[in-house]
Amino acid sequence: MVELRKRKTPPPAPVRPAKTQKKTAPKSKIEKVKEVVKEKVEAVKEFSGASNGEPSGDAVVPATGTGVPQVGDTIPLTSFGGEVETHDGTKTTLAKLVEESKAGVVLFTYPKASTPGCTKQACLFRDSYEPLTVGGLSIYGLSTDSPKSNTTFKTKQNLPYPLICDPKQSLISAIGLKGPKSAKRGVFVVDKSGKVLAAELGSPDGTVAVVKKIVDGSTTADGPNAPPVEGEKEDKEIANTASEVADSAAKIDA
Repeated sequence: MVELRKRKTPPPAPVRPAKTQKKTAPKSKIEKVKEVVKEKVEAVKEFSGASNGEPSGDAVVPATGTGVPQVGDTIPLTSFGGEVETHDGTKTTLAKLVEESKAGVVLFTYPKASTPGCTKQACLFRDSYEPLTVGGLSIYGLSTDSPKSNTTFKTKQNLPYPLICDPKQSLISAIGLKGPKSAKRGVFVVDKSGKVLAAELGSPDGTVAVVKKIVDGSTTADGPNAPPVEGEKEDKEIANTASEVADSAAKIDA
């Protein structure tokens, strides 16, 4: 008689300990600033068309149909940029601002009130206010800041011109100076007929210089569509990016 042997039950497989997830260290200030740099560079590329060769989809198309307004375009003032408000809470539009001006409107944009680069820019326009407005141009600062923040900014820096609050970036988008989270630093100038005299990024000093050229009449020497000097556009973009990084670093430190 054949004896049947019972098979031995194999021992259970050893249980491997679960892998513990490594804790992610909090981002340092340097890493945060690097992220801001990358964000600003991408914003510059978007504005200049370097990212995909096309203007931002958020931009309002002017009468010429070229996307964001360019120097020499004539924009439809009555339907341009939507409604915004001044630092004192008065509702207004670009059309109203132009109508109230003698020769046109200067909008200089800044990312954040009371930060170093923006304070410098605002004070440069303050210090040059009389020579810049002698020809009838009206100056306004434009940002996404609240009326309260802009009122504090205007009072503290003794600014002689109104500040425009555009938290929804309707006007900022229309003039092609919208950033990822706030306005890009730049300047936009339009005359009484709606003709664009300036629309570009720039440093605090550079934005003031653009308006000075218009007031001095030097922009008409080569014509509104004259090609830029070699390297001029890149210099403005670099200067603007550097200024934005400084502002963001100051905000992080605060």
